[in-house]
Amino acid sequence: MIERDRLRAGIFLPPFHPNDEDPNFLFERDIELIQWLDKLGYDEAWIGEHHSGGYETYGSPELFIASAAERTKRIRLGTGVISLPYHNPFMVAHRMVQLDHQTRGRAMFGFGPGLLASDAAMFGIAPDTQRERMAESLTIIMRLLAGEVVTHKSDWIDLREARLHIKPYTRPRPHIAVTSTVTPNGARLAGRYGLGMLCVAASAPAGYNVLDTNWRVANEVVAEHGGVMNPSDLRLMAPIHVAETREQAVAEVNWGFKKYLHYSYSLRPEGPLAIGLPTEITMDNIEGLHQAGKASIGTPEDAVALIEKFWAKTGGFGAILLLAHDWANFDATKKSHELFARYVLPKFAGRNTARDESLDWIRSQREDFARVSKAALMKDVDKFLAEEAAKKVAE
Repeated sequence: MIERDRLRAGIFLPPFHPNDEDPNFLFERDIELIQWLDKLGYDEAWIGEHHSGGYETYGSPELFIASAAERTKRIRLGTGVISLPYHNPFMVAHRMVQLDHQTRGRAMFGFGPGLLASDAAMFGIAPDTQRERMAESLTIIMRLLAGEVVTHKSDWIDLREARLHIKPYTRPRPHIAVTSTVTPNGARLAGRYGLGMLCVAASAPAGYNVLDTNWRVANEVVAEHGGVMNPSDLRLMAPIHVAETREQAVAEVNWGFKKYLHYSYSLRPEGPLAIGLPTEITMDNIEGLHQAGKASIGTPEDAVALIEKFWAKTGGFGAILLLAHDWANFDATKKSHELFARYVLPKFAGRNTARDESLDWIRSQREDFARVSKAALMKDVDKFLAEEAAKKVAE
C-alpha cells in the first residue's frame, strides 16, 4: 500500500508545440517551464522522443535533460521515452549513465517501442517488430548496467565483448520505467525486471479500463522472479488544466486546442477520438469528460476528482503526470501548474487535515481562550497598577 500524502506530481512533455512558432523559442520556453515546476516543488518531468510531424519537437530527450538539469535544483528528469528500436542499446546505456553522472542521479530512463509509425518508416523498421526489438534491447541494456560484458548478434544488433567503462552514479542503476498503454507488454517487462511503469494512456478509455489489469500482471510476473512491485513507481498521465472556474479553464485551453486537433487528425483519421478526447472542448461537454475520467479541464476540485478516480482504479499509485498539452498560452499554463501545486495535491492528500482540526479546536473554545487570555492580560495590568500605587505611597 502507498499513502496518499506520498503522491508525487510531474509532467509528461512529448512535447506538443504548434508548427507556427519558432522552434528556438519553444525549446527555451520548455526549459523555463521546467524551471517553474522546479520552483513550485514538482517532483519530476518526462521528455519525449519524436522524429517526424514537426509538432513533437525533441529528437533527443537526453540533450534536453542535460540542459534542463544545469538550470534546475531538485526536479528529476526522465526520458519519456527513448524509443529503443531506433538505437543501438549500447549507446542508449552509455548515454544514460553519462546523464546519471551529470545530473548527480536526477536522470531517469524511460523507454518504449516508438509511437509514430512515420518515425519507424523513415528508419525502415516494420511496426510489428518494434515491441520485440524493445524487449531485446532492454535485455542488453540491463546486462550492461549490471556491469556484464555482452556479446550479442541479431538482425539489427552486433555487439562484441561490449562493456560500459563507467559505472552508474546511482547504485545499482538509474531509475528505469517502461511505457504501459493498453497491451500487457509493458507490464510484463516491468515485472520481469522490477521497473517502473509510465501509464501514458491512463485517461483514454481503453487505457483506463486495463490500469488495474496491467498492474496485476506486473505484480504476478515480478512475484515469479522473486520480487515485489513498488506502487510508488506506478505513474499515470492525463490531460489536466486548472483555473479558478470551469469557464475560465475552457476558455484558456481553446487558445491552442484547434492546432492540436490539426496534428491529431494528421496522425490518424479518427483524430482525438482515438484517445477519448472530443473534437472541441466546451461547457456543454466538459462534464462528460470529467465523469468519464478522460481529462480534467476545470477547477482544483475537478482535478482532485480525477485523481480520486485513478486511485480507486489502481489501489494507489506513485505519481500523477500532467500532460504538457500546450493548449493554453504560457502564462495560463504556468498558472495552472501553480494552482495544481497549491490546491490539488494538498486537498487530495489531506495535507491540511491537521491544520483544519487545529483551527476547528480553537474555534470551538474561542470564548474560553479569549476569557483566559483577557484575564491574564488584566492580571498583568493590575499588577503594574498596584506597583505604581505603591511607589506613590512610598514617595
